[in-house]
Amino acid sequence: MKALTWQGKRDVRVIDVPDPRIEEPTDAIIKVTSTAICGSDLHLYDPLGPFLSAGDVLGHETMGIVEEVGPEVTHIAPGDRVVVPFNISCGRCWMCERGLMAACETTQVREQDKGAALFGYTELYGSVPGGQAEYLRVPQAHFGPIKVPEGVADERFLYLSDILPTAWQGVAYAAVSEGDTLLVMGLGPVGQLATRIAQHWGIRVLAVEPDAYRAGVARQRGVEIIDAIKPAEIAAAVRDLTDGRGADGTLDAVGMEAHGTPIAEGAIKSVGYLPDAVAKPLMKTVGIDRLGALRGAISSVRRGGTVSISGVYGGMSDPFPMMEMFDKGISLRMGQCHVKRWVDEIVPVVMEDGDPLGLETLATHRLPLAEAPAAYQMFRDKADDCLKVVLKP
Repeated sequence: MKALTWQGKRDVRVIDVPDPRIEEPTDAIIKVTSTAICGSDLHLYDPLGPFLSAGDVLGHETMGIVEEVGPEVTHIAPGDRVVVPFNISCGRCWMCERGLMAACETTQVREQDKGAALFGYTELYGSVPGGQAEYLRVPQAHFGPIKVPEGVADERFLYLSDILPTAWQGVAYAAVSEGDTLLVMGLGPVGQLATRIAQHWGIRVLAVEPDAYRAGVARQRGVEIIDAIKPAEIAAAVRDLTDGRGADGTLDAVGMEAHGTPIAEGAIKSVGYLPDAVAKPLMKTVGIDRLGALRGAISSVRRGGTVSISGVYGGMSDPFPMMEMFDKGISLRMGQCHVKRWVDEIVPVVMEDGDPLGLETLATHRLPLAEAPAAYQMFRDKADDCLKVVLKP
């Protein structure tokens, strides 16, 4: 089959790889009909290269048609349409029973001291082949795949694989209620969906986004855009709009790729050019992130408010403004999304008439799998107003 593979720093290629097969009784094989490029995939394109091997199949936002199932998979059958959560969880362990699927004890990558295995996401998370391919083997398929009704466009459900529940969890973790104010840092795909979810819940939404196109997309849906980049300026603008207090909750939907911190950016890039044997321990122990978005979120939240972090961070030596955080008495919530914890809440909204979250129009580019290498570069550079790419194998 054809699949998109990592071959080196900023080098991804569509090549022939062996077809997947049933290996465990809880496996399924999916014929992929739609797969998307996630902002987290760009971390593999650049800084997390030391944890990849040439030929690794990428991608963790996938849906398709069931081709084959193992004997212990009974809730789906060949011919069913399904969307596949990006984290691989069993649904039976201590963590899964408590709604913490991203910490599944059955698939935890203990040798790396990491949580549940992920599709297409480095040796840190199990080196499981991903879904930017013609077919996908789905481990723990007795629990993971979500059935999709017939007669509904793929893109109404595709984002249930990752970015929609990630945005949902991000807003929920911000602890905001109807009538409150939420500040969203970053209007990539997760940030865009977070603003729409919050508005659907009756929450006032402010946002920060330096890219004019992305800011414009949100502004057209009623989001109030803060025209500032530096954390202190963002915080001042937010206080001006919230009776001097700050936002009730803030959501960092950017993560390690934040703008405005050139020293950290240089450090991240320099580690990427070191030999893997040197780069891996450095990134695990003294890695740093660009923290502009997180600092903006911390500075802009009101006293007693909550900062929610959905953007991916990988640093182990990040400096935090502990004096400010302690003095303001803020709460922090963060982490990989526990996809299936939120599905029953999300699906009724997904199925509402009129597509209230704008799922079918979120993608700006729909391309064949063969064009995936160029799509990665375009998405990374935000060229051609690229906000979200859906690939069709």
